[in-house]
Amino acid sequence: MNDTRLCNWVEATELAVRALQRAGAPEAQARTQAEHLVEAELRGRASHGLLRLPRLVERIHRGVLDPVTRGQGRWRGASFFEMDGERGFGPVVAYAGIEAARARARETGVAVVAIHNNNHLGMLALYAERLARQGQTLIGLSTSEALVHPWGGRHAMLGTNPIAIGVPAQPEPFVLDMATSIASMGAIHDHAHRGVPIPQGWALDGRGEPTTDAAAAKQGALAPFGQAKGYALGLAFEVLVASLTASALGTDVVGTLDSDQVCNKGDVFIIIEPAAGPRLEAVSAYLQALRACAPADPARPVLVPGDRAAQQRERAMQQGFPIAAEVWARIQALAEAPHSVRITEAQP
Repeated sequence: MNDTRLCNWVEATELAVRALQRAGAPEAQARTQAEHLVEAELRGRASHGLLRLPRLVERIHRGVLDPVTRGQGRWRGASFFEMDGERGFGPVVAYAGIEAARARARETGVAVVAIHNNNHLGMLALYAERLARQGQTLIGLSTSEALVHPWGGRHAMLGTNPIAIGVPAQPEPFVLDMATSIASMGAIHDHAHRGVPIPQGWALDGRGEPTTDAAAAKQGALAPFGQAKGYALGLAFEVLVASLTASALGTDVVGTLDSDQVCNKGDVFIIIEPAAGPRLEAVSAYLQALRACAPADPARPVLVPGDRAAQQRERAMQQGFPIAAEVWARIQALAEAPHSVRITEAQP
C-alpha cells in the first residue's frame, strides 16, 4: 500500500487554493474549486477529492480549462436556463447557474439549468445539500466518459451518470448522491493510487473479464449497479442529459479523466420550490422514523442517504482525513511552483 498522511481540512484547503492560483485562477474561483475537493475528502469520497487537483492544473496549462470564467447563460423560456460553461471550473460554473435559477424557481415553482462545455462537477451531493439548506429541492444529473458496460456487455459504452437529490429537512437535509455504476472510476483510481484491490464484481479488465486489479480495471469497464435496472437507469440519464444540453453521448464523451481534451459531457440541475405548508416537519419526522426502525443487526443502525457522509465529515473535521503521500507531495509542488501561463488553447 502507498504511504498516506493525515490532513487538516484548513491546511488542505489553503494549499489547494495556492496551487490553483499559481496555475492562473483568481482567488474566488480557486477557493470554490478547492473547497469542493476538500469537502469530498471530508465525506470519505477521495475519488472526487484532491486526487483530481493536479489534473485540473494540467488542464489549465493545456488550455482546456479556463480558470477565470463563470460561464454565460440565457433564459430559454420562463424556467429553462441554458449555459455555456466556457470550459470553466465545474463547481464555479454550476454554482453560477444554480444561483441564477434559484430566484426564478421562487417565482415559477421550478427552474432547470442545462450546462454544456463545463468541466468536472465533483461530488454532486454538495450542490444538493447547499440548496436544501437554503430551503429548496435540487435534482442534479451529470454524464461522463463511457466507463460502464451495458448489462450483458463486455465493453464500456455508458457514463457513470450520477444523480443527486437534496430535500429540506431537520436536523439535516435529505441528500442522495449515487452513480448508476456500482462504483466511480475515481474510486478505481483511488484504489490504484493506494495499491488496494477492488471488490469482486466492480469491474471488467480491458479484455472484458472480471478483475479485482484496480490498475487493470482502469483499462476496462465498470459494472452498472443493480444489474439490468442500473443499466436502464444510467441509460435514461444519459439520453435525458444529452437531449437537454446538446452534449456528447457514450464513447464520444471526453474531458473528465484526461488532461488535454475539451470536456463535452452535460450537466442538468432542477431547482424546485417546495409546497407550502408543514411539509418540512412531515419529511423530518418520516426520516427520523426510518432511523428509529429496529435494525436487523443491532451493531448497524438504520441510516438514510447522507447520514454516513455527514458522520464521516464530522470525524474528519476533528481528526483529519487520509490522503496518499504522493498526491499531497504533488499538490505541495504545484502550490510552490512559479506562476504559470496557460499553454495554447485546444480546439473544440
